[in-house]
Amino acid sequence: MQAATPALQSRLPRVGTTIFTVMSALAQETGAVNLGQGFPDFDCDPALVDHVGAAMREGQNQYPPMPGVLPLRQAVAAKMEALYGRVYDPVSEVTITAGATQAILTAVLCCVHPGDEVIVLEPCYDSYAPNIELAGGTVVRVPLTPGSFRPDFARIAAALNPKTRLFIVNSPHNPSATVWTPAEMQQLAELLAPTQTLLLSDEVYEHMVFDGVPHCSVASLPALAARAFVVSSFGKTYHVTGWKVGYVAAPAALTAEFRKVHQFNVFTVNTPVQHALARYMGNAAPYLELPAFYQRKRDLFRAGLARTRLRPLHTQGSYFQLVDYSAVSALPEAEFCQWLTREAGVAAIPVSAFYEGGFEQGLARLCFAKRDDTLQAALQRLQRL
Repeated sequence: MQAATPALQSRLPRVGTTIFTVMSALAQETGAVNLGQGFPDFDCDPALVDHVGAAMREGQNQYPPMPGVLPLRQAVAAKMEALYGRVYDPVSEVTITAGATQAILTAVLCCVHPGDEVIVLEPCYDSYAPNIELAGGTVVRVPLTPGSFRPDFARIAAALNPKTRLFIVNSPHNPSATVWTPAEMQQLAELLAPTQTLLLSDEVYEHMVFDGVPHCSVASLPALAARAFVVSSFGKTYHVTGWKVGYVAAPAALTAEFRKVHQFNVFTVNTPVQHALARYMGNAAPYLELPAFYQRKRDLFRAGLARTRLRPLHTQGSYFQLVDYSAVSALPEAEFCQWLTREAGVAAIPVSAFYEGGFEQGLARLCFAKRDDTLQAALQRLQRL
């Protein structure tokens, strides 16, 4: 007789399969063009792959140092100083992670204690709240302004209190594609100045900003950098999301606590890929040219959307485009995205999935990090709506 499996009380009882997995599976099942999940369908620079192969052949195949190989940490520190003016010590203030998602989880686990409050701005990436709950913290949700998705500082100020341990900011923003201005970052700095609140800045789309508007990194404001974990992603920047390599820059005291958790939840990260990225970063052109690369795709996609009944919202950064579908359907967002996938053959993500309990605005998120022929195929289908 087979023994019964012991009952397990879930640490995340409200969490199921993510909307990204659901919609990608539906796209595959129906043969839809997948503009839902945010990853490119084109290859990275072959030179980067060659660097990985070379590192493997050179024997860089064993454990690297726990914080990451020093040449890569040095390259990250040099980039951040050049772009944002903040000097990070690559030895004590930069850590290489297994993607930005692991970096965010580790940052939350290292500083949030049971009973602490963490402010997130909705709509927000779906890993934030479960990370906070795993740490025993309380999620405090402050909505961005509907329609514009700008920060509402009156609501942020009202949410801050002595229990607020951490504030999470994301710019360029997923899913809304808005970019925080220097004035907004300065206003955040003034709000946080009298508090002991730490800051987690999710900047994975830092090199995807358009129309000549620069990315305002938290690292560029000393008052914010002094309390911040700054997270970014090589996967997003170099079109290699499957490699799952990112980094965190933070003051030495915060980094020391971050690494205490990092060494036990992942320990270290793919060795040959780290060496390859370090060599590849010797040339700044790939990330400096990324805004123009993605702006061309954004403009191509928006021009095609103008010939549909979908209304594109303004896209300042990231590789996402929100569309208002009210001229096409009155369905709730999740139902509309399933209908769009099955009937129109284009997969999208409902913006309501980025809110607790959903918040209906008649919006869907599309990803334009695709080959031109993929975008044109999707547009042809959308123009039939």
